Amino acid sequence: MELVRVYRSGFHEGSHFGALVVTDPDGEVVHARGNVDAAVFPRSSNKPFQAVAMLEAGADLAGADLALASASHSGEPQHVDRVQAMLAADDLTEDDLGCPEALPYGEAARLDVLRAGGGPRRVYMNCSGKHAGMLRASRVQGWDLPGYLSTDHPLQQRVGAVVARLAGETPSAVGIDGCGAPLFAISLTGLARAFGRVNAAPAGSTEQQVASAMRAAPEMVGGTGRDDTLLMTALPGVLVKGGAEGVHCAALPDGTCVAVKIADGGDRARMPVLIGALRELGLGPDPVFDQLGTGTVLGGGQPVGTVSVAPGLW
Repeated sequence: MELVRVYRSGFHEGSHFGALVVTDPDGEVVHARGNVDAAVFPRSSNKPFQAVAMLEAGADLAGADLALASASHSGEPQHVDRVQAMLAADDLTEDDLGCPEALPYGEAARLDVLRAGGGPRRVYMNCSGKHAGMLRASRVQGWDLPGYLSTDHPLQQRVGAVVARLAGETPSAVGIDGCGAPLFAISLTGLARAFGRVNAAPAGSTEQQVASAMRAAPEMVGGTGRDDTLLMTALPGVLVKGGAEGVHCAALPDGTCVAVKIADGGDRARMPVLIGALRELGLGPDPVFDQLGTGTVLGGGQPVGTVSVAPGLW
């Protein structure tokens, strides 16, 4: 279904298609557009579920460390220093990380590294906090460390079980994410249901610990100027996490959840749909909504159009 329209100089130049679902606190669908039953890879929207599995395995993670284990961070000094400290706490090093080397995701951090003559490192990779958490969970259980990313590793099996339990469905496929970790395909509805359950989980539960840590340290979940960080800072109690290939989730304190999948993976289409849904759910107005809710189309370096929600989405 058409979710987003791109206008240039008043001309309808293009569209982004995909699916949108809203689930209520009981996990039931209350609004759907597109095929919300089709399986999707949650990509990094999966990270809160992976962090739940880490805690269930006994990983000693709390506060900003737990937020970073659920993050797609920008590779800023605050993130890199924290990941290194997480590793050192269990006598681990950057060499133990199984994620690929990368430059920092954040532009300012990336430029700082390059100006200093640096290059790609595993600790800069946006998923390094998650990998540090996985290593710590494996260390405390005495599980194999070099093989912690194998799909048959006990930790990854636990992740799959957590995803199935929270989504209320059996994953239909297993793949490998960009960072090298196993990834479990579920329906967009299942993703919304699972994400909402994490944010509305009972006090003291592992799910509640993850959600609380992410909401309390949004700067660790993303970084300076990042969508998730801006939204969670502006909307206390709301849990937000995006992923690659056009996936994004936002859950309200009561467990109501919005999940978006842009079919072509276009990043520019995610925020207009997500912000539009949050507005329909009664959130805002907020300057962040105005900042993120409509994309800008440039011509000659000047704004000449918009990327906005398609008519009839609600």
